[in-house]
Formats: sequence, structure tokens, C-alpha cells
Amino acid sequence: MKRATLRLQDGTEFQGYAFGADLATSGEVVFNTAMAGYPETLTDPSGSGLIMVLTYPLVGGYGVPSVEAKEANGLYSFMESEKICVKAIVVGDYSPEFSHWNAKESLDAWMKREGIPGITGVDTRQLTKMLRDKGTMMGTIIPEGVSASEPQVEDANLVELASCKDVITYQPTGTPVGKRVVLVDCGVKHSTIKYLLDCGLEVVRVPWNYDFNELSFDALFLADGPGNPDMCVATIENIKKFLANPTVRPCMGICLGNQLLAKAAGATTSKLKYGHHGHSIPVREVGSTKCYVTTQNHNYAVDASTLNSDWEEWFQNMNDGSNEGVRHKKNPWFAVQFHPETNPEAGDTKNLLNKFIETLK
Repeated sequence: MKRATLRLQDGTEFQGYAFGADLATSGEVVFNTAMAGYPETLTDPSGSGLIMVLTYPLVGGYGVPSVEAKEANGLYSFMESEKICVKAIVVGDYSPEFSHWNAKESLDAWMKREGIPGITGVDTRQLTKMLRDKGTMMGTIIPEGVSASEPQVEDANLVELASCKDVITYQPTGTPVGKRVVLVDCGVKHSTIKYLLDCGLEVVRVPWNYDFNELSFDALFLADGPGNPDMCVATIENIKKFLANPTVRPCMGICLGNQLLAKAAGATTSKLKYGHHGHSIPVREVGSTKCYVTTQNHNYAVDASTLNSDWEEWFQNMNDGSNEGVRHKKNPWFAVQFHPETNPEAGDTKNLLNKFIETLK
């Protein structure tokens, strides 16, 4: 295997071996504590722009399922989007051999085809401890013999890149309930759309900056997505119109949708030191002792102290105390910072999606 270097913004270097695409790339380096599910993690649009450090020591052993398999509605069967969204991955030990009943190819072959580089042989424990102490930072993966420029902090609107470009309507696959939901696509995962369809809802998927207020619909769903919520000015303005409408309709947000709903309600957001990325992150429902294991993939959070008197904090992160959800005190408007619909996921919080469905009955 060819030698490769991971060079961090502060000058620290980690040596390893290249796999995947033979090219250099830069991005914000974050760590992900998930123990399984790398096909879903890599295709999650919320990871756009990131170099993902997978803390689980052995990666690649179960290969990759069919990346082309689709369901009748055109959504992917095993992936969360149509491509790998992260810029690159960093692993402790990559396994070129794989074995799984559903595997079609190796992780290395998939990454080569999609132009995504990786580096293995890195001490991911040391790297993760450094990111926890210093916070996320820009980094570059450089295979031996490949030139690379200095990494620059990206100011691109990642949501614009991850969102659909046109309005797409999906018909329900479950028992129809005769309700239409507008889903604002800021980088939605296919799991989200499939769950709503399985509940019998018609889903109208619109681009991030589309003024959905002109449509006829029964409820609003603010999907997940990558990057800084401050970049989504058009989305926030459209949500403000929705909240100001005298006709009150239900609204639920997840991940970035939590931040966008809170900002539309007047709150502010800020960047976390090293973000939340993984499948076993504990949250607590405010005012109770109920705790849940959640899947998360974000770098920003709502400042709950800036919520006005009509809103309240719903969930808190048990590791750092940051906000994990907001809700209106009277109207059926609520959001969570985690992913209750996703795969893989513990299933602890799917009841929150059911809460949204119940508002439509």
C-alpha cells in the first residue's frame, strides 16, 4: 500500500497508508464514534465537507451493499443518498477482505469509483483525543507522490450543494392517510422520506430555498443537512412565514431542521467544539429522567437561552449540556437535533416521529 499523510491545520501530522481514490483532499476533520453502519454514515449528506475519523478500530470487514439498488419510489435501498458525501475517511485498520451476505464490493473499490480518498494505519485514539482537546480543525490527506495545497476553511453553502434542485412528489407506500407533507430538503436522508411514506403520507420534497408557503399542504417537515445554519437565510425566512400564518399546521424538524426552526423563532446558534457524530449519543428529555440513545451528525447547536417565552428547550445532550431539541408551548411545532428515523439507530426515539404523525390524524 502507498504511504499517506494526514496533515492537520496546526501542523500535526499522522502517517499511514492510502486506500480509496489516489488523490489529495482537504476538509474539516471530525470524529465519529459509531461502531457500525459506515455505508449509511458515508452517504449521509450531513457529512458533506468533512474528513470523517471513524473511531471503531476495524473498518471494511462487511464490505458495501449494492449502491444502485432502489425501491419503487426511486429511493435507495441501502444508502442514505446517491453518493458518498464525506470528503475522506480516516481509520485505524482497513480490512481489504470482506464477508457479508449483502456485500457486493469492498469499501476500497467503492471509494475509488467515487473519487473519495482514505488513510489507514492512523492512531485514531490519539487523533480523537487531540480533536476533543483542541476542537475540530481543517486537515489534508496527502498520498505519497501527490501534491496538495494548504487547506482553506470552506465558506460554501453546503446545504445548497446537498439539496435537491427541483420539487419531487412521492406517493405513500403505506396505508394512505390523505395528508400531504412538505419536506424542506437541506440534505435529507432517504430513511426520512421512506419513513414518512411508510406512514401513509404524500411527501412533497422541495429545495432548501423554495417558498413552500405557496403550496397546499397539511404539515411541514424540516429535514437534516450539513453545515452552518446561518447560510440558510432563504429557508429561515420561509419558515418565519409559515409560523406567522394564522392557520396553524404541524411542523417537525430534525438535525439542521432543529436549528432552522429555532432561528426562525428568534433564537441563535453557535458552533460546537468538536460536534456530535455517532450512533450512541445520550440525550435527556428536559424536566424528566427519561434518557435516549441517539444518532447524530452535526457541528452546530441552538443556544436554548435565546429562545423566547413561547418556546422551550425539549432535550439536552448528557455529555456537554448542549441543546438537543425545541418545541412551542402551545402549537404543534417541535424539532430534535438528533436523527430518530435513521439507520443504523437504536430505535429509542422513533416515537417522536410517531408524535408528528399523530398531529395529522
